[in-house]
Amino acid sequence: MTLLQAGISTREEAEILIAAGVDGLIVQSLPGAAPELDALHALNLAAAGRCRVGAMIGDPSRIVDVVGRIVKTGVDQILIGIGESAPAATLIRALEPLQNKVELVAVFFADRAPDLALVPLLARSGFKAAMLATSEKAKGRLLDYIGIVALGQFVEMCRAEGLASGLGGGLESPDIARLLLLAPDFLAFDGALRQAGGRTAALDPDAIELVRDLIPRERPGSLERQKPEPEERKLEDKVDWRFCAAREASCSEASSGQADRVFVHDLVLPVSIGSYANEHAAPQRVRINVDLYIRRHPHRADDMRAVFSYDLIIDAIKLIIGRGHVALVETLGEEIAAAMLQHQRVLGAKIRVEKLDVLNASVGVEIVRERALHRAEVRRLFSKEMGAFDHERSRQGENL
Repeated sequence: MTLLQAGISTREEAEILIAAGVDGLIVQSLPGAAPELDALHALNLAAAGRCRVGAMIGDPSRIVDVVGRIVKTGVDQILIGIGESAPAATLIRALEPLQNKVELVAVFFADRAPDLALVPLLARSGFKAAMLATSEKAKGRLLDYIGIVALGQFVEMCRAEGLASGLGGGLESPDIARLLLLAPDFLAFDGALRQAGGRTAALDPDAIELVRDLIPRERPGSLERQKPEPEERKLEDKVDWRFCAAREASCSEASSGQADRVFVHDLVLPVSIGSYANEHAAPQRVRINVDLYIRRHPHRADDMRAVFSYDLIIDAIKLIIGRGHVALVETLGEEIAAAMLQHQRVLGAKIRVEKLDVLNASVGVEIVRERALHRAEVRRLFSKEMGAFDHERSRQGENL
């Protein structure tokens, strides 16, 4: 499950967010002075049993000393910027003696050339988690700096080393479903929970409710991972498709049966694909068209709780392509269809995959796949496509 963590500055903000059901609080940029530490200790006592509390270090010049003093406040975790003080490897090793006293979380900044080769050292030095975020002065969102495939690789790298993984940095509500595809252990929010004006603005109850609803709830617990996931598991097994839980899952069951079409057309990407030996040498241009029939949400689409984003289609395709060479266009089409049908609101999918660099024409395959429980409804929606599909299968002597 993915935890929801929220940045705070005051005790009052902590009470609002705890009442809203966040899983963790992150107290921002502590310089380590006595008044701040006293306030952190009081906040931690107030939150005990209701929410986990972490502290972000704000004075890298004295970071080892500051971490030692923050540990005494009893917080659950301490987040430390990696690359904010040099050399990073020396800092990581210096903090190793504190590993049994608090959860240490390394924060890499996506806008400052993060050295992710340090992740194995974090695991060996007793860190419990690693996070990718953006620095305070950075403009833009995490996904503006690092693409979905690279973020997925970071999550997998952490998982392989037995570390929990976190993502943050200017995240907005449309980012949630996309990042939940990667199954990080926590997502961190600040500005998205506030009124217009960013991190210094007041908390916005409606914004908090929206973010909370989009992330399936989880009981707070340790960030520590007991052991890495097997490397041989396929993407479909690793992906956490529960983004459609909460309101979306319940609404899909109560839907009237009407459906909407969500599509991505003429998406051209470089893909390592083909069965011939020479096709392994370089990527080819592949055009992908996806049409999904989505069970309509019963309420008007005013925010991300009511929609199925086309970004989910594009991200899933990129994650599948990012796994490596695909032998056949048929295989790629089937994998895209299977990924789409993992979403409970998807009733059926039409996938068209074309190789554009073969001869002087486009060649490929078009498939239609439906959710078994909604076969009749999908056939009505895809009436033309399914009619042609049934005719071809009948011609080949197959039975549906």
